[in-house]
Amino acid sequence: MTRATQTISAALLISSVYLACFLGLIPFPATIQEEIIPILPFWALVSFGAYLLFSLGLGIFTFKDKKDAYEELLVEINTAKKELKAKGVTVD
Repeated sequence: MTRATQTISAALLISSVYLACFLGLIPFPATIQEEIIPILPFWALVSFGAYLLFSLGLGIFTFKDKKDAYEELLVEINTAKKELKAKGVTVD
């Protein structure tokens, strides 16, 4: 099973369970049914965004800890600057 198939299967399963909860096919107390279930997609989207921002920030914060990648990137930047200067582009 490919990664795309797994992702689509998980998304369909989660959306089916949510739809069943939202339509009341799975019984919940009235407070949960009326106040919590309708905002679950928004809460999931905000949580996913927070996770992505955290992982991006952590990657940026620990970037210098990966010496090989850091040095390789600096070499590529300097090479690109030299090539652009040879073509007459000013680079700071």
